[in-house]
Amino acid sequence: MNTLDQFNIAGRTAIVTGAASGIGLAYAEAMAEAGCKVTLTDIDLDAAEAHAERLRGQGLEARAVRLDAADRDATDKVFDDHAATYGSLDIAFANAGIDAGAGFWDPNGHRNPIGQIDTYDPAKWDKTIAVNLSGVYASIRAAARHMKAQGKGGAIIATSSNAAVICEPIVGMPYMAAKAGVAHMVRHVALELAEYRIRVNAIAPGPFVTNIGGGSLKDPVVREAWDKSVPLGRIAETYQIKPLALYLASDASSYVTGAHMMIDGGMSLGKFG
Repeated sequence: MNTLDQFNIAGRTAIVTGAASGIGLAYAEAMAEAGCKVTLTDIDLDAAEAHAERLRGQGLEARAVRLDAADRDATDKVFDDHAATYGSLDIAFANAGIDAGAGFWDPNGHRNPIGQIDTYDPAKWDKTIAVNLSGVYASIRAAARHMKAQGKGGAIIATSSNAAVICEPIVGMPYMAAKAGVAHMVRHVALELAEYRIRVNAIAPGPFVTNIGGGSLKDPVVREAWDKSVPLGRIAETYQIKPLALYLASDASSYVTGAHMMIDGGMSLGKFG
């Protein structure tokens, strides 16, 4: 089989949660650019629709639907709607996530009074887990239901983080807990769904320039601090995640399931410099 042919996903359908910006938008763009029919979902429908319209203007097939990823019933309905609209669900990105707020250190390495285990707002814990862990569960659950019924396999890709395996003192603690949960859930569900030829994998980004954290990585001072923490010497732009997304969505990764793929410039290798 020709190597490049294995990356061909033209004519398939894909749904992406949290697709109005950042990494989710990059996933949606990658799928549409590769010939997929794509549903962009996000709690910010106006932004998702603007990007879907932009993609349609490029001759690509894309639509936008509002979804609060923490709402399990709504997730089921949106996935049902995607399958009814396009006739199948072949690829699903369980991506939606939110920032967990301050960690126990600030970017200058000083103790952060509101980020300690005994001072952190419990409501932020609940919201972060609801979106970043339970929301991913809801999306994987909905995708598996459709893919099993279709009987032709499929690809489910969850967004984890390098924070699933390393500690990030400047990041709110529930973010790490949620992403670690996603990483292990992916392994477990991959084992369960293997007999149905449904592959379940996780992409684990390090620091990318997105809107998460209030877009703080767009601040040159904050960005410089993060750049210094990355062995490759820089944080990433979202276009750099597209090839990995295409690989995991396509038959090029037909023998890959249960993987937790780091894309973090080497940050998870340990301290640098």
